Amino acid sequence: MSTEQPMTADLFETDKRLTLKPVVEFNGYLRSAFGDGPCTCHRCAENGGEQPDYSHLHTFSFDGKAVHRRFASTAASDVLNRLKKAWLSYTQKDLQPLGVLDLDVLKTFTESALHERLLTLLSASGLAIEAQGQWHLQALAD
Repeated sequence: MSTEQPMTADLFETDKRLTLKPVVEFNGYLRSAFGDGPCTCHRCAENGGEQPDYSHLHTFSFDGKAVHRRFASTAASDVLNRLKKAWLSYTQKDLQPLGVLDLDVLKTFTESALHERLLTLLSASGLAIEAQGQWHLQALAD
């Protein structure tokens, strides 16, 4: 066995934790959290799509395309439940429900193409806010 063999094998190995069901489902959830086109709810229709006074935006742009948040499945509690499962599966530790969110760990098990959707969903759902360069999980209303 040469010394090159283990190094070559390491180059092509992927983190098997990325294939765990909760992690795969979390990435799928991020892909389906937004629908095509701008929001058409009554509030957006009345405002002509303008959202200046919305505390949580409805319409976003990814890759130059307008998308809307699917409210029925993206409440803060929904996002938190999916995130907790993926976090536990990937890290083998419980996600702390309040405080600073380790974005480096979160991005490790989130597909890189979904990072923008992830950050948008954290904010739009009200689950987390960004302050001083860090993301903080918020208390959920009962």
